Amino acid sequence: MRRDEIAAGLAEVDTRIAAACRAVGRDRGEVTLIAVTKTRPAEDVRILAELGVRDVGENRDQEAAPKAQELADLPLTWHFVGQLQTNKVRSVVAYADVIHSVDRLRLVEAISKEAVRQGRRVGCLIQVALDDDPGRGGARAADVLELADEVALAEGLWLGGVMAVAPLGEEPAKAFARLRDVATRLEEQHPRATMISAGMSEDLTEAIAYGATHVRVGTALLGRRKPFVR
Repeated sequence: MRRDEIAAGLAEVDTRIAAACRAVGRDRGEVTLIAVTKTRPAEDVRILAELGVRDVGENRDQEAAPKAQELADLPLTWHFVGQLQTNKVRSVVAYADVIHSVDRLRLVEAISKEAVRQGRRVGCLIQVALDDDPGRGGARAADVLELADEVALAEGLWLGGVMAVAPLGEEPAKAFARLRDVATRLEEQHPRATMISAGMSEDLTEAIAYGATHVRVGTALLGRRKPFVR
């Protein structure tokens, strides 16, 4: 039954992504679905992998670390998409292939140091603040290019591009248009940094219209979340 539920959710999300791409003349292959599996058991991730999903996103290290370890046999790319404190960097670097929430120099330095120590190469996206709420994380648009330069120079890291969350109470399209402008300026300086991580269950259509290459979907894919029990 659970497999059927997840398969139906995946089919519906894929249809929405394909329709959003068609609407703006983009190829479906330009957009990667990241299945956000926070609060979901490892078995859900295993089912997703059986259905062809390869990119998995997690928000909280205390949940992600044991889940990634349990599923180490699967060919998955792990994305850490939540806010990251420096005291969690050692743990996160051990499993995360891409960290989407890089928003300050101290964090860049900590991730770089740990990636070198562990012999890993970790992708970093600069999280862009699209509002004035410090609680949601993100670097100011004016600071993004300087921070990106630091990532590009840091050992053990590679610069992927940008990430953002649409502000509450604002039309997502307007916010994602601002993000696209930042991404364009970043790509001019760093041509390989082409990733734009934007769009979730409610606003993935608008994000794709403004260039998102990666959409982070949880609820529409796996249903309403329940408290995580390990």
